[in-house]
Amino acid sequence: MDRFRVVICGGGIAAVEGLLRLRRLVGDAIDVTLLAPNEELRYRPVAVQEPFSRPSAKRYTLREVARKADAEWVPQSLEWVDPDGQAAHTVEGGSHEYDALLLAVGARSEVPYEHVTVFDDAHADDTYRGVVQDIEEGYTHSLALLLPEGPAWPLPIYELALMTAERADSMWMGELGVDIVTADPEPLAAFGHGASKAVAELLEAAGVRVHTSSRAEVPESRKLVVQPEGRALNPGRIVAMPRLLGPGIRNVPADLDGFIPLDEHCRVRGLGPRVSAAGDAANFQIKHGGLGAQMADTGAAGIAGLAGAEVQVEPLRPVLRGVLYTGAEPLYLTARIEDGHVESEVSRERPWPADQKIVAEELGPFLHSLD
Repeated sequence: MDRFRVVICGGGIAAVEGLLRLRRLVGDAIDVTLLAPNEELRYRPVAVQEPFSRPSAKRYTLREVARKADAEWVPQSLEWVDPDGQAAHTVEGGSHEYDALLLAVGARSEVPYEHVTVFDDAHADDTYRGVVQDIEEGYTHSLALLLPEGPAWPLPIYELALMTAERADSMWMGELGVDIVTADPEPLAAFGHGASKAVAELLEAAGVRVHTSSRAEVPESRKLVVQPEGRALNPGRIVAMPRLLGPGIRNVPADLDGFIPLDEHCRVRGLGPRVSAAGDAANFQIKHGGLGAQMADTGAAGIAGLAGAEVQVEPLRPVLRGVLYTGAEPLYLTARIEDGHVESEVSRERPWPADQKIVAEELGPFLHSLD
């Protein structure tokens, strides 16, 4: 009989987590193809530190990752899926048949406003080190950080605010005016009220003003209007997180923003049990690497069951675990999400390994072994 074939599309945290979980559940009884155009897995969550001359994001070659996990790495980009023919087709013209497919291709990003610098964690130094240097050299005395409406990466905007304020204070630069504009009802609302309260206290102590339930308008350079109150600000620099959009894969269901709708077992709605998705490509409002890893684990369990493994496929029960960099001691945040309710835990004590900015059960130990 032909061996069971799995195709995993993507080369980020969710994709590799799914690959590793599959190997743990089924061993070498299946063939796995990792379809990813990037040559490296980059540990993006720590990139926010780079403009402050702190440790940069580690990089791991996908060729080595795939070899260690006994998978074939194909450096191509997914273009469309043929669900009836059970094949994934690439931009480069390749076709890869599958018995199960895991879509972990990430989200697309776009510039949310004109006249702003957009923070890009793939080029953190290029997009933010100049801001830090201008503050250190006394050229900039005020900064606005914008979190656009819709799905977004929430942690970095608060980390940039706290680390920038700490840097200015440590260099005796005088008071630095820092404003955050967010549509959320409270800071870092995705992590629940307990975490929001703790983060709000840190921001207040650092002199950072947060405009919640607000949206930003940037009519021209160094001009910011905070709506709906119409408050006008003139910050020396304006930095925004990118607006996120779904991948919009042909023949794969998507919501209005291109994100892939999933059921509670992370299977793509409308495509049956053979197609799952995980990570930022999915239509989960919160975008976070640890959550993407949990989705990949859930999807991998379903795939293992299809391949004949005796596994119990539990529905996704999201738990956000993340480290908030502050410029001083980090804050460890946990949020358990169930039926729309979020239960927060906040700690100054490290509850998981020091080298894990996010918690991914398979990826963390695997990368530690590579290190």
